[in-house]
Amino acid sequence: MENKKFIGEGLTFDDVLLLPSRCDISYNEIDLTTKLTRNITIKIPILSAAMDTVTESRMAIGIAQLGGIGIIHKNLSIEEQAKEVAKVKRYEGIRVENPITVSPDDTLEKVIKMRQNFGISGFPVVDKEKRVVGIITHRDIKFVKDYKIKVSEVMTKNVIVANEDISPQEAEKIFIKNKIEKLPLVDKEGKLKYLMTAKDLIMNQIYPNATRDKDGRLMVGAAIDVELDLERENALIAEGVDILVIDKAHGHTNNVIKKLKLLKKKFKDVEVIVGNFATAEGVEELIKAGADAVKIGIGPGSICTTRVISGVGVPQLTAIYNCYQFAKKYKIPIIADGGIKYSGDIVKAIASGADSVMLGNLLAGTDESPGELIHYRGKSYKIYRGMGSIAAMKKGGASRYFQGFETDYEKFIPEGIEAQIPYRGSLAGVIHQLVGGIKSGMMYTGCKNIKELKEKTKFIKITQSGLIESHPHNVEIIKETPNYWRE
Repeated sequence: MENKKFIGEGLTFDDVLLLPSRCDISYNEIDLTTKLTRNITIKIPILSAAMDTVTESRMAIGIAQLGGIGIIHKNLSIEEQAKEVAKVKRYEGIRVENPITVSPDDTLEKVIKMRQNFGISGFPVVDKEKRVVGIITHRDIKFVKDYKIKVSEVMTKNVIVANEDISPQEAEKIFIKNKIEKLPLVDKEGKLKYLMTAKDLIMNQIYPNATRDKDGRLMVGAAIDVELDLERENALIAEGVDILVIDKAHGHTNNVIKKLKLLKKKFKDVEVIVGNFATAEGVEELIKAGADAVKIGIGPGSICTTRVISGVGVPQLTAIYNCYQFAKKYKIPIIADGGIKYSGDIVKAIASGADSVMLGNLLAGTDESPGELIHYRGKSYKIYRGMGSIAAMKKGGASRYFQGFETDYEKFIPEGIEAQIPYRGSLAGVIHQLVGGIKSGMMYTGCKNIKELKEKTKFIKITQSGLIESHPHNVEIIKETPNYWRE
């Protein structure tokens, strides 16, 4: 009699290797462009996790510039999370729509606070009719000591402006000729419509693969919960968020389905990612409800204890593969979330069906992650904690684990831990190594793009001895490389 209780074998990244294949391509031919959601494409298959020790505006800016995308965590007030999104959307753009402005009657004190809040060096000055009457930058206030005085007393009044339809090439000539940094774009009535900056034009040249929207602004996502009042979502969309991520430890629930359907009805232009899942049944139901991408992973994270606390989960490689069998029928992208220790795991995740991966541990130790640098016994670390850890649950993460109702912290049932991880330097350096590792995997398997990596490759199951053989062995490492470490 068939045993329906035990349904198969679960494999994770350490259980397999990819078989090498004939390679007829060059390294420079490899294209990592991939579908993030139904309608959004990114140049590298990497997202930064929606965790409070991983992604706020600084991380989101950095990873979007490099071709991926960041998801701002939700352990923030509505106002704080919207402000983090605004920092990303206003950081750069070919033309910034509805730029932040000040009034001639505002004080310098207000300008200073706005600079700190938005990370912007200067602002157009407009009157009540939104006509440009000046501009104020760091040059105007550099030597001012009295911050109580009005903007009108120190602003630059002879402002060079341009027509709202000017091309980037024409704008660049104006920047060079007049040696200015900001160029307000106005309509026929002289009212401010957009803002262009010299920095943005330079950034477009430095980061040609950046993930940008139609207006040239960096793209960003934000994590949300299942509340139906949409107060948070309205605030995020008002600041230009590109993706909403319904972020639950278990996404296959009635409340998640209700929230997804509501979002797709109310906000037709915003992509919605839903997670997390580990079964094909959950993926199929949420895709049919309107998901633009699904996130796979229950319990594989390095700081997650869900599987040992609840006894529930699916080893990550098997979860990705099974979910992909359904998602590919609907042409909906899959995001693999958790369990990735090395760049080779990213290659395996994509080969098993993922279109992109969400990273926490590998990015949490970078300069761009939130939190201070800790020095201990001659080494440097940063804090990395699960959103199911007690500390994160106190900050708002409890709702992700169905415990948002609990006000007595001592009654929390945590599903994550707090840890310290080695400091890894700049995000750019870490991403460079990860991207290089992915490309190496594609060379060994003879795949020139993500589609081929998903469809052409084959796995071989290995033993524990095979895993030991895969790592450096019978030696004592005396000098670490930037892409390999053992704790």
